[in-house]
Amino acid sequence: MSGPSTILRDTRGAAAAEMALVLPFLIALLFGSMELGNYFWQEHVVIKQVRDGARFASRLPLSADYDCADEVFAVDPDADYTPEEQILNVTTTGRVDGSGPRRFPSDRAPCGSATQAVSIAMRCVAKDDYRGIYTGLDGDIPVVKVSAALTYEPLFNLLGFDATGMCLVAESEVAVAGL
Repeated sequence: MSGPSTILRDTRGAAAAEMALVLPFLIALLFGSMELGNYFWQEHVVIKQVRDGARFASRLPLSADYDCADEVFAVDPDADYTPEEQILNVTTTGRVDGSGPRRFPSDRAPCGSATQAVSIAMRCVAKDDYRGIYTGLDGDIPVVKVSAALTYEPLFNLLGFDATGMCLVAESEVAVAGL
């Protein structure tokens, strides 16, 4: 005869019930860790490319490409690309001529208050306290800042994950050595 006490002692299906309780948590953990990994990967790509652009800018010739009197990039009329275009090309594609694959998708919108996804700025610093390669330089030391502010593109956007307002921001500033 089966009564209420028999039903309470019956353990058949306990594993299925436990799995039904734990499965939503495991799925959320799986997709969450994949999304987090995607975020860190995209952030790493943005940081690496910004550093590459700044590193390239630091190696451009001091005398020909920077004018600290006006804090602008000097333009060589015989060059294929201006220094600013070269830095932008290296930052976005990894190549000076811009022929490499784009590291940042062209349709990715700038994030926050940025007007463009990648920006390049130059400023000049007084060389009074510096020694070494800057002592023979006429004028001040040019410093280039490469910045990127891009919207994050979620891996599971199709599942309704809302990444509105999530930004990938990186910047790198280097003194030009002209090596």
